[in-house]
Amino acid sequence: MTKNTRSLTNGSQSIATVDLLTLRQQLLDLFCQVAYQEGDFLLTSGQRASYYINGKQVTLHPQGGLAVGRLVLPLLPEGTQAVAGLTLGADPIVTAVSVVAAYEGLSLPALIIRKEAKGHGTRAYIEGPDLPEGSSVTVLEDVVTTGQSALKAVERLQQAGYHVNGVISLVDRLQGGAALYEQHGLPFQAVFAIPEIQQRSTALRHETEETSTAG
Repeated sequence: MTKNTRSLTNGSQSIATVDLLTLRQQLLDLFCQVAYQEGDFLLTSGQRASYYINGKQVTLHPQGGLAVGRLVLPLLPEGTQAVAGLTLGADPIVTAVSVVAAYEGLSLPALIIRKEAKGHGTRAYIEGPDLPEGSSVTVLEDVVTTGQSALKAVERLQQAGYHVNGVISLVDRLQGGAALYEQHGLPFQAVFAIPEIQQRSTALRHETEETSTAG
């Protein structure tokens, strides 16, 4: 664990105070070290891929979660009143952003969208504080492929009377998600695109091989 988390835990500055440019690089390294894998994988979308990114390895990591919250918060569109996402991938992201916002004196509720309606009680699709109708909500996602998961969250929020002002993902696999959101008039941003993760992963692997050879 120490080896995999070195970039976020062994720096000279706290992850809570380091500048965002440095923090972004540290988060990129963490994605490469613990979330990115190459092989033969079947994705949720039904597509096969030569690589897989398990975003929860980063968002559920203590320093990774804090880094995500700090980096995503400034990306939110002006006037955002809440953050939301489809369970399970978005759960730690919306929580991290909400908590980081609170430390900055902002009230930014987190909403979790169920894939199926709750089977008892209110039978609600959305968990979290009730907001006024028309409230502006930003949908968050860990990894976007075709874009369908976040779009499902968008639709649930709109059915509940909220205004969705955009979608933000930690990683864009560049496989149609951005185009889908554009078709629905949804601004889209990603912290990382997959080529950056792949290039950095290759560089880190070469660094490790050179260190091993030198040793």
